[in-house]
Amino acid sequence: MSERPLVIAAPHPRTLEMIFTPDALARFRERYDILETTAGALEALPPDTLARARYLVGQPDLSDALLAAMTGLRAIVNVEGNFTDNMPYERCFERGIHVLVTSSVFAEPVAEIGLGMALSLHRQIAQADADFRRGDEVWGLDGNGSAQLLSSSRVGIVGFGDLGRCLNRLLAGFRAKVLVHDPWLPDSILADHGVEAVSLDALLSGADTVFVTASVTADNQHLFDADAFAAMKPGAAFVLLSRAGIVDFDAMREAAASGRIKVATDVFPDEPPAADDPVRSTPNMLLSAHRAGALTVAFQRMGDIVLDDLALMDRGLPPARARRAERETVRRMRSKPVSKS
Repeated sequence: MSERPLVIAAPHPRTLEMIFTPDALARFRERYDILETTAGALEALPPDTLARARYLVGQPDLSDALLAAMTGLRAIVNVEGNFTDNMPYERCFERGIHVLVTSSVFAEPVAEIGLGMALSLHRQIAQADADFRRGDEVWGLDGNGSAQLLSSSRVGIVGFGDLGRCLNRLLAGFRAKVLVHDPWLPDSILADHGVEAVSLDALLSGADTVFVTASVTADNQHLFDADAFAAMKPGAAFVLLSRAGIVDFDAMREAAASGRIKVATDVFPDEPPAADDPVRSTPNMLLSAHRAGALTVAFQRMGDIVLDDLALMDRGLPPARARRAERETVRRMRSKPVSKS
């Protein structure tokens, strides 16, 4: 039997080759005894194998019985990106098992595309390109009738976790007044980041651009409904970067179709939307096929996080790079996991 710590790897919808660079994967295999399997095959593993496992890399469904059989388990490292209600979190907390997520790797690429979407909405970049290709372009000042500057404008961010904070850093060069609504954070933390803590109503009515970066929870599903969109400034941009469950999608589409606001979204209630879904032909909407964070460089940063945090835990120290599930909040999460990479 190998003396190296046993890692059970069931990373679907990822693969180890996706989340590690070749060099990092070689180090991973050198340091640990890796058992690659699928989520549905865990229960068929021999009891002594389950008992010997120190780490689980992946996010398979775990029953109380299966978790109990993994007597040596120290951590579950989720490499999909969402805490989902598929394991007995309370048992993990009682046993001191860290439940970790590597979602921070997506913050930078998602923030960058979100910034690009906002610029495109305010300056009609995508629309002007489509018009030009059809021969319907409008030249110079005449083509900028509803254009706005992001610079020195008022920007609202709903949710100030990894993604919201990364977006705020990117906005620094635009000298924007940044308003933030995040009921899970005290105003003092927001002040430390140079942003203004406001109510959701104040953000909606005051921002020229609204970025939604908050996770979907039991408390905020369909938070953005018809009334919320009606409260926004005419001509404002609404950029959805988290999950579709936080909005009433039909209400958002109708608000865009009315011409009152402009909308960009990277996520949809059903992915992909049906070929005849009206969202595909709604004016004033900029659409992206859930690709904001899906960059090879982002996925491979997951492997670096896994290696760093497992090395710390091997030394009896707590993980430092991945985000840990918290007893008070993890059960509130309602984000849908991705169905494919």
